[in-house]
Amino acid sequence: MNKIVKEIWKDFNDELKIFILKKVKDEDITNDILQDVFIKIIDNADKIKQAKSVQQYIYGIARNTTIDHFRKSAQKAVFKNDSSFISENEIKSLNTTIADCCIKPFIKQLPEKYQVALTKSEFDNISQKDLAEQLNISYSGAKSRVQRGKEKLKELILACCNFPSDSYGNLIDIEDNNCSCD
Repeated sequence: MNKIVKEIWKDFNDELKIFILKKVKDEDITNDILQDVFIKIIDNADKIKQAKSVQQYIYGIARNTTIDHFRKSAQKAVFKNDSSFISENEIKSLNTTIADCCIKPFIKQLPEKYQVALTKSEFDNISQKDLAEQLNISYSGAKSRVQRGKEKLKELILACCNFPSDSYGNLIDIEDNNCSCD
């Protein structure tokens, strides 16, 4: 496992969990968000090494991942970062940056039919019904293609570094791990 990721896990895992739990007030959702945060930390390990403040960087990831959760849940939430509010434009910019540098390179490794399905449904905001029409396949076929694409994308990301998880899918701490992403 990347040294910086190990150190972050050791030093900040419990703090990040408390930080997220205060926002979402649900242990299971907190664990899901925390796992997403560490996947983003893994994907951005090189940037984190160069950050002026590792703590600010990873808390920014945690805050934005939590905001994304609320957005997906159609709940309205405003989070305060010390003395300033995070604007919608800042959130959109960060999400675009994460997608461009971290997610899209993995999508390009998928078979073309999954690349198209994920790009159109997730980045071009085309409904799965419209996707089905564009690809001349059934609606259920489009839904399946997007879902399989997401599953294959997750496998690629997690295969980059083999991080063990518990029976609930939560990342667990380990001493040594060989990471092919270093």
